[in-house]
Amino acid sequence: MFYLIASAEGFSRLFNLIRYITFRTGAAAITALLIGLIFGPRFIGWMRIHQHKGQPIRDDGPKTHLAKAGTPTMGGLMILIAVSISLFLWMDFTNPYVWACIAVMLGFGVIGFIDDYDKVTQNSTRGVSGKVRLLWEFGIAFFACYLILKDGNTQLYLPFYNGPVIDLGWFYYPFASFVIVGTANSVNLTDGLDGLATMPVIIASLAFFVISYVVGNAVFAHYLGIPHVPGAGELTILTGAIIGAGFAFLWFNAPPAAIFMGDTGSLALGGCLGTIAVATHHEIVLGIVGGLFVAEALSVIIQVGFYKRFKRRVFRMAPLHHHFEQLGWSEPTVVIRFWIISFALALLGLATLKLR
Repeated sequence: MFYLIASAEGFSRLFNLIRYITFRTGAAAITALLIGLIFGPRFIGWMRIHQHKGQPIRDDGPKTHLAKAGTPTMGGLMILIAVSISLFLWMDFTNPYVWACIAVMLGFGVIGFIDDYDKVTQNSTRGVSGKVRLLWEFGIAFFACYLILKDGNTQLYLPFYNGPVIDLGWFYYPFASFVIVGTANSVNLTDGLDGLATMPVIIASLAFFVISYVVGNAVFAHYLGIPHVPGAGELTILTGAIIGAGFAFLWFNAPPAAIFMGDTGSLALGGCLGTIAVATHHEIVLGIVGGLFVAEALSVIIQVGFYKRFKRRVFRMAPLHHHFEQLGWSEPTVVIRFWIISFALALLGLATLKLR
């Protein structure tokens, strides 16, 4: 009888432990990390066999990149599988915010997979038409916004300011969709060097782990003067899974990369980060935390716009990381310095939680 009571108490304590968000976040991170590290070598080997020539390399890019020919792509699949299995084990299935993020992550992952598949099979860097891609991305983003905005909160919040600034009403849908799609494509543009996009995504996920936790906690949210979103704390499990899967992928993506993330991973992870920012009502803070992604996207916009207007280039090459390569920086130098910038921007973004 004593053993039965002891067992019952043990199960009760275990159940109570699993209820804690912090415990499930750590468990999700470890689960995703182990899945990625254990199955990564087999996955990469399988990709090498089936992709033959690997990801096509731009002829007009830095000449040092030509040595990467034959490296397999679609490594984002490894991340998505690890994150999905981890979420299935540790998430709260009744939480609409997590489902909205999953819809974007997997939906954008499919779009990226089709784009990568076209590039590999056609041995071309063109892939799917940009207009078609954007059409599907905005459609998925609108659906995610519908799931998120069932609470009716369409207020816009700004960093360094206490309380909402303006109620965007129905305009919040296109605004939030733009944040999701813009983040996805900004991460996609950043993914041009070995490990360049992976670590900033991990750093941004760490920042939004903190943001999701305090936004979902009424006491912390009230103390910091930030919006309280009941249920948003569950997004910490998602950020934990992304961090774990991201580190596992970085193990194989570190220079020289054994596999590339591809659009499959960059679109999915970027879109997921954008959705987390929308769900927590920290869209503008995402622009600070993910400032590196913003800079990469702006460099392309400025380069294209300036060239069309004046037939001259602002940068030696866009996106921005290629500009520094053309200046003579080695690839590891660019990557590590961009990581440092990303970390500093994440700290600045987190500082806005208190400076209100």
